[in-house]
Amino acid sequence: MHIQAAKIQKYSDICKFSAQYLQNSFFFSTFASKFTQMNTFGDSFAFISFGESHSAAIGGVLDGVPAGLHIDLRMIREALDRRAGRNQQSACGVSARAVREADEVEWLSGVMDGVTLGTPIAFLIRNRDARPEDYEAFKHSLRHAHADSTYEAKYGIRDWRGGGRASARETAARVVAGTIAAQLLAEKGIQIKARLVQVGDETHPEHFDEVINRYRAEGDSIGGIIACEVTGLPAGLGEPIFDKLQAHLAYAMLSINACKGFDYGSGFEGVTQPGSIANAHSGGLLGGISDGTPLTFRCVFKPTPSTPKAGVKGRHDSCVAVRAVPVVEAMTALVLANFADERVKG
Repeated sequence: MHIQAAKIQKYSDICKFSAQYLQNSFFFSTFASKFTQMNTFGDSFAFISFGESHSAAIGGVLDGVPAGLHIDLRMIREALDRRAGRNQQSACGVSARAVREADEVEWLSGVMDGVTLGTPIAFLIRNRDARPEDYEAFKHSLRHAHADSTYEAKYGIRDWRGGGRASARETAARVVAGTIAAQLLAEKGIQIKARLVQVGDETHPEHFDEVINRYRAEGDSIGGIIACEVTGLPAGLGEPIFDKLQAHLAYAMLSINACKGFDYGSGFEGVTQPGSIANAHSGGLLGGISDGTPLTFRCVFKPTPSTPKAGVKGRHDSCVAVRAVPVVEAMTALVLANFADERVKG
């Protein structure tokens, strides 16, 4: 009996130790995750973003870029210009600041004579047209439908100068990092192309400007939908269950300012379609893994709450989806750069 009791006690002690170990491991892994992932995207191809809307600069650090890549500066310039509303499918309703910011990239490390060294690439973009005085009225008050209240609740302090980190100004750094990732993918035949496919109820691109200008004249704003297609993606990228490729794409897209929804393949429209039709449009993904066909998905962007009609002064877009197109492409590239196996990385 004493031997049996001793065995039971030993088993009980092991269970308690295991439970305590798991609890501590969960706590520390959660703690570490919170402090390493707040401003970091990716693992093997990691991007760290920094800066606020009206701080001295925004920028990032990109780790995991192989040595010997000749950075296509023209490609980065073109993507930044599209994010600023230039060379865009529709360029009306773009904020005055977006057009005025030069968005000149300063390379701090990891690049020599335009060629990557294989070390972390650090870069910054100076905020040359910052006007924090435009937001003085919100120094002691919270803007409706913005992240002012949640940032203050979380940190006990907030950057009232245009929303700080919650501002879409931060996405310029994503575009730089994502364009480098897109260049690596393009060398392996993978192409990413996003486009604005809907503004309000309008689905004909030739009428987008008309719709945006109508809401702008009323001191209001309107939302839009962006569709993205990835071609040349090999079959087999993605993992089953918790690391499905579409799950990571959704995570990336929903991290973009004002993005309110994500679907792929037949998406939400599939609920009104019979299986014989809906299941024929998988979006290039089956079981969370790429099937080698074009990968397609869409993102929904809400209308900005910063409008004259809402009593908000400043320089704001009438339709944020217009400038979000290259941001969607950039985040897609960062996702795929992290998922790419040797068949893509070479």
